[in-house]
Amino acid sequence: MWLDSGAQLDLGATAKAWAADQCAGQIADRLCRGVLVSLGGDVSVAGEPPAGGWRIRVTDDHAAPESAPGQTVAIASGGLATSSTTVRTWSAGGRPVHHIVDPATGAPASSCWRTVSVAAGTCTDANTASTAAIIRGADAPGWLSGLGLPARLVGQDGTVVTTTGWPAESSHGDTP
Repeated sequence: MWLDSGAQLDLGATAKAWAADQCAGQIADRLCRGVLVSLGGDVSVAGEPPAGGWRIRVTDDHAAPESAPGQTVAIASGGLATSSTTVRTWSAGGRPVHHIVDPATGAPASSCWRTVSVAAGTCTDANTASTAAIIRGADAPGWLSGLGLPARLVGQDGTVVTTTGWPAESSHGDTP
């Protein structure tokens, strides 16, 4: 695939996840303790976790208040990333668009998911999988399960689907 003259490729999301992984590893090594690094909601942890793991609130927008719909989960290693079609949006030609581009069409991905959160061995892997899941649409849960990646997918209507390994929500929206 060739980009048209003047087209720009934004590696921001992947670079942010990679930077979180690099920072977490280096800080944990230097301080000899567990650390959590969150860069714009892309989370990487390294070193010894606190008892029960690192608690992270998963929502459509990483900057949302604690009261926003979502779920609190805990991870002890690796990374957690969320991709969403609800945060980085704008209007083009009078219609709403977002930043996740379907490589098959070159247009913003049309997906049944508004948000996908994935836990993986690294934040980079989690970020890549969460963005790919948005593009994959209805096939995403099976694809993520086949990769053994715990994930939480939120449909356009707010329906939540999880894959094996993702913790169940309690009646308060938090993990026990």
